[in-house]
Amino acid sequence: MSLKLKYSYKGEEKIIGYANDKHHSMFEAAAIAEGLDIKGYQMMEQQVQMSTRDKQAHRDFRDNYFRDLGFDDIQVIRDEG
Repeated sequence: MSLKLKYSYKGEEKIIGYANDKHHSMFEAAAIAEGLDIKGYQMMEQQVQMSTRDKQAHRDFRDNYFRDLGFDDIQVIRDEG
């Protein structure tokens, strides 16, 4: 059973292969697939994680950042076929 990443980028739904050992997160995998440089985001993400223990604040930061880039509904799905 392989994993796939399903997401919408700027209104276009896409499905790509996904491996947990190749990417830090599904968000990073989607950004790389679209050719986006998220180094600035990764540095800011570390600062958010260090400045608060509130997991909701971290999720809100991440979700808002990727929504602003044009992503929507990023999810890992199992390919059983």
